[in-house]
Amino acid sequence: MNMAIRNDDIPAAAPQDTFLIAEPLRPHPQRRRAILAAHPEVAKLIVTDPMTAIITLGVVLGQTAIAALFGHFGLHYWWAALIAAYCIGAFANHAMFVVIHDAVHNTIFKTPDANKWVAILADLPNAFPTAMGFRCYHQKHHSHLGDYDFDADLPGHLEAKIASNRWYGKAFWLFGFAFWQLSRLGRLKGTVPIWGKWTYINLAVIAAYDLVLLYLFGWNALLYLFASFWFSVGGLHPLSARWIQEHFTFDPHQETYDYYGPLNLIALNIGYHNEHHDFPEIPWRLLPELKRMAPEFYDHLKTHKSWTKLFFTFIFDPRYTLYSRVDRSILRHAADAAAK
Repeated sequence: MNMAIRNDDIPAAAPQDTFLIAEPLRPHPQRRRAILAAHPEVAKLIVTDPMTAIITLGVVLGQTAIAALFGHFGLHYWWAALIAAYCIGAFANHAMFVVIHDAVHNTIFKTPDANKWVAILADLPNAFPTAMGFRCYHQKHHSHLGDYDFDADLPGHLEAKIASNRWYGKAFWLFGFAFWQLSRLGRLKGTVPIWGKWTYINLAVIAAYDLVLLYLFGWNALLYLFASFWFSVGGLHPLSARWIQEHFTFDPHQETYDYYGPLNLIALNIGYHNEHHDFPEIPWRLLPELKRMAPEFYDHLKTHKSWTKLFFTFIFDPRYTLYSRVDRSILRHAADAAAK
């Protein structure tokens, strides 16, 4: 059975000034090999899922229609646009971010270019180009999970110092999560250059979409979409607990956590994060099937039962800090120093 995270699973004193140390060997490739050896039929789940493109088109059209409605209302209803973005748009944009994520792993169509176009389509409601930038650094998150020099998912030291373990510091960090993600790119080593043909295409398509929306419907339409983007990745929205759920931990022996709650239905199964890291080529719709086919590899792992509960726990429990993560570079740097 899955083990939910309990309050007494959290240590009385979590590290405040350094990440958790773990062996350089990542757990997911090992578990992948073990699963394929025990259940070779799992390989049949490695397919493409064009249905994701149809879902993407539907959500993009829906978000555009809602934006047009608020544009028709005008800026006098900016407050209504923000409320709708928090209650509706954030969930829609978050689903589109998961589509972008799947497109990075080429699980929608067979060719990388076709997946890039779907990612750009999914990026339209963000009113800000994110798809190709994310594509450039996300693969390193998988190949160098928990390595400060390569993994952009790992918070920076400045972030950790600003947030500390104070509730208002962590709330400030969650509110500006999109900004913090961008701030990490400068420290990374060996990443794919972000500025290239597809980044310019992404930028041009988003700019054209924004200008057309602005011309036809006005500023309130763009406000709704940008607020939907902001709340979908942070903005003190319970959805932002997804970033805590995935890799924040107090146990260096389990650095990836799952969420199996009902929000997976509208979050396109992004909560199945161990399964995704084990088999990133499996489309989001088939991740529950992977768990069903290999239960002995997942049922014993600790999981989070509620993003909302985790959201408040992270903010108000001083034992949680941005250093509640694994960093493999610590041992690697120590080994390099010893070899000199």
